[in-house]
Amino acid sequence: MKITNICCIGAGYVGGPTMAVIAQKCPEINVTVVDINEARIAAWNDEDVENIPIYEPGLSEVVKEARGRNLFFSTDVDAAIDKADMIFISVNTPTKTYGIGKGMAADLKWIELCARQIARVSKNDKIVVEKSTLPVRTAEALKSILDNTGNGVNFQILSNPEFLAEGTAVEDLQNADRVLIGGDSTTAAGQDAIQALVHIYNHWLPKERVLTTNVWSSELSKLTANAFLAQRVSSINAMSELCEKTGADVNEVARAIGMDSRIGPKFLKSSVGFGGSCFQKDILNLVYIAKSYGLNEVADYWEQVIIMNDHQKRRFAANIVSNLYNTVAGKKIALLGWAFKKDTNDTRETAAMYVADYLLNEQAEIVVYDPKVKVEQIYADLDYLGSRSREENRKLLTVVNEPYEACRDAHAIAVMTEWDEFRTYDWERIYDCMLKPAFIFDGRNILNIKELANYGFNISSIGLPPFRKEKEPQKSIVI
Repeated sequence: MKITNICCIGAGYVGGPTMAVIAQKCPEINVTVVDINEARIAAWNDEDVENIPIYEPGLSEVVKEARGRNLFFSTDVDAAIDKADMIFISVNTPTKTYGIGKGMAADLKWIELCARQIARVSKNDKIVVEKSTLPVRTAEALKSILDNTGNGVNFQILSNPEFLAEGTAVEDLQNADRVLIGGDSTTAAGQDAIQALVHIYNHWLPKERVLTTNVWSSELSKLTANAFLAQRVSSINAMSELCEKTGADVNEVARAIGMDSRIGPKFLKSSVGFGGSCFQKDILNLVYIAKSYGLNEVADYWEQVIIMNDHQKRRFAANIVSNLYNTVAGKKIALLGWAFKKDTNDTRETAAMYVADYLLNEQAEIVVYDPKVKVEQIYADLDYLGSRSREENRKLLTVVNEPYEACRDAHAIAVMTEWDEFRTYDWERIYDCMLKPAFIFDGRNILNIKELANYGFNISSIGLPPFRKEKEPQKSIVI
């Protein structure tokens, strides 16, 4: 089956970059990304490609190359569906905030609405690709809706989960470790659909990196991958607390165990806790699925990963309070970084949001600087938590556009995101403009603690004992 037109429903962190790279690598295929959010589509179409709504290293260059040639962004969803041979569903699947499964299950209402719209509009056979992260056996529901509400059109359902890390999404797409495609290999039509998607990826990836499975294995593999990665983060963070109590260095521990080929060095960086759109949502979904099958021990095992991550964020904030003489009321605390990780402007489930909320509850005055996150997004994150009114959040937390301004007259600085620029600051200048004693709480272990201690900072890092400048020995007096 030759694919000449692709439609992607959803212009977010997955749909936008994925379709941009497909358009770049497959110039003979027209790729249209659609979304009902007019402001988002307008941003993707902005004449200045640097203003596209998602910041990823290299993404603006890819969009610039393909946009207007064979990459298009539109709000006309019906037209794009009608024209497409292959439709990617890449809409949000947040954790449910209501009803059965509240707080754990994935909310699939947008997926179902997409399916019904595809069925209503389609006049010819189409391949529908699940790109959103979905519970296992969601394809069964999609197939039922499409087959029973369509216009006699034949649909093939594929699962093609994304394995992108924000901050390296373009590289992850262009040089993927693997691409996973799940489909119905028991029928000729199913095999044709699988091969059609395989052919697209083979434009730039070797055949051995494109794996094919049944649909259910593909759907579950995505949840499993994120669960295993998050588990490693929570594991090293659990050890970081033990290191702080025993005098061990968590970085040395991580390096030692990472040299074991059975373990490996990746995802062993201790921090204030993981964030992002995937890890917590996918593990909670996995917990819910396990419980729905009566697998309570399995559910309890994976839920502990989330419990440990929440604990890490709380204890980081509590450590700030305890070091500042058990009160932060009226004290200015500068948060450097709001994004959940460097090289992205994504703030979903960012640790900074929860640490700020904790400190605001202690009546601290928070000032935030992040090089890529916009002020309205920071306030939206705080408002989402619902801990206080919209007006109170804007009164108690200030966002600035310059790091030295954030640190001026601060009692303490908390490094929340591992932005590379934070390492390059003039920290002696920052120390001079802070209230004394000046504290730094490095939630990412990216700063040179010995150098900072020499300036006079009191430093607290994840997984390390508190670091102070060594006192100079007193000189002997010769009479």
